[in-house]
Amino acid sequence: MSEQRPKRQARRTLPARKRIALVAHDGKKNEMLDWANRWRDELSRHQLVGTGTTARRISKELGLEVEGLMSGPLGGDQQIGARIAEGNLDILIFLWDPFAPMPHDPDVKALLRLAALWNVPVASNAASADFMFNSALMSQAVEVAVPDANDWVSTRA
Repeated sequence: MSEQRPKRQARRTLPARKRIALVAHDGKKNEMLDWANRWRDELSRHQLVGTGTTARRISKELGLEVEGLMSGPLGGDQQIGARIAEGNLDILIFLWDPFAPMPHDPDVKALLRLAALWNVPVASNAASADFMFNSALMSQAVEVAVPDANDWVSTRA
């Protein structure tokens, strides 16, 4: 069995002005809007990106500038995952509905896997997002460990 793992860690700096992805499943969109409204001032200081309806609603209803991507099931989750892998996303706020069936579950798992691999802070509910946004680290540059993409090795078990 062949397995790939980074041999060593590299570092990257999350800037003071974070690049934040906002994603919410259908049953969590109103919760996302309520949360984003509470944090509107803080969110306005950062660069926002969101999937489909979530991005449109936050932009329209809260007046925040949000770059809209595709809907999650149509490729939006993968677009966000690509930004993570490229080092172009710093925080993921992903309010997912644990009771809703997800036909695009493999995409969601791939997105969360990339966030874990690349050490991207993730909030999966409003409470964890509140804790994250209450942190002094939200407004300052922060260095984090990431896989050294230039140093991947193949091992055999």
